[in-house]
Amino acid sequence: MKTAVVTGASRGIGAACAVALAKSGYNVILGYKVNKERAEQFAEVLISGYGIAAIAVQADVSVSSEADMLIDTAYRNFGRVDVLVNNAGIAQFKLFTEITDQEWSNMIGTNLTGVFNCSRAAAKIMINQKSGSVVNISSMWGQVGASCEVHYSASKAGVIGLTQALAKELAPSGVRVNCVCPGVIKTDMLSEIDEDTIGSLIEETPVGRIGTPKDVADSVAFLCSDRAEFITGQVLGVNGGFVI
Repeated sequence: MKTAVVTGASRGIGAACAVALAKSGYNVILGYKVNKERAEQFAEVLISGYGIAAIAVQADVSVSSEADMLIDTAYRNFGRVDVLVNNAGIAQFKLFTEITDQEWSNMIGTNLTGVFNCSRAAAKIMINQKSGSVVNISSMWGQVGASCEVHYSASKAGVIGLTQALAKELAPSGVRVNCVCPGVIKTDMLSEIDEDTIGSLIEETPVGRIGTPKDVADSVAFLCSDRAEFITGQVLGVNGGFVI
């Protein structure tokens, strides 16, 4: 049975990705940073619902030793790492001139360095296996930029560049690396946005609705599957046509 590691897996897009991969028969390592109870309960749900093994592992992916531990837990328990979904991320709305050094560091550390740390640890295993799939969760704002989200946009743009470069480097070893760029998705990150703004975002989305975590997860599951074995280095927009 194949094994997947999903970061930021206790809620939102990460949880939906874990469900999609469990449905596909993967054992799942659920990376989380804070909410232990929620993550462990979710692991039990996956085990009972899909008949797979699931383990919740606390790790701050911005710290390389903790990212290494997360990937190593998957390898020690299951003997392989077939899929890595780099989903852990944070967001913040703030004027550029008011972003502090610490806020910049936190954003880049979680959203970009975290992807680097986990991918580096997983790549060592995947290269030896001669197989593997990494899917990085970026954002449409990493493609086009968002006002009052300069640090967020920069971190997500970095994820796209990392994806494309790493895909070229790892392809000869049988490892694929792709990127999904969600649009406006109904997650906790929308809690800071008022209803009028959300209404405006819906109006700007050609399909006429906000996306769901499942919309993103279905795309991730496809990129991880054998159906996508000739796809690498690609940036897939899951945004309802907001960015084309």
